[in-house]
Amino acid sequence: MSAAATHPLPTAEALEAVLRQKLQPTTLEVIDESSAHAGHAGANAEGYGTHFRVRIASPLFEGKPRVARHRLVYDALQVFIAQGLHAIAIEVL
Repeated sequence: MSAAATHPLPTAEALEAVLRQKLQPTTLEVIDESSAHAGHAGANAEGYGTHFRVRIASPLFEGKPRVARHRLVYDALQVFIAQGLHAIAIEVL
């Protein structure tokens, strides 16, 4: 049984809600790029819910190096891994 069969696939709106709650961003854009990854590792037949781009600025990033900023984003989105999230491209603004 696939993860999608047991959990709903993640949506850009769901990722955005969690990021807003956990990181209090001043700027946030979440884009589902899954359809562009058809046939690639981690893609699914549905064409959504597996590959996302996150553009984010947050006061919680201040004074932290790039790797620590990315870790904050990954940690906030861990709940979605079981739902089929395969890849996150992060652009810290």
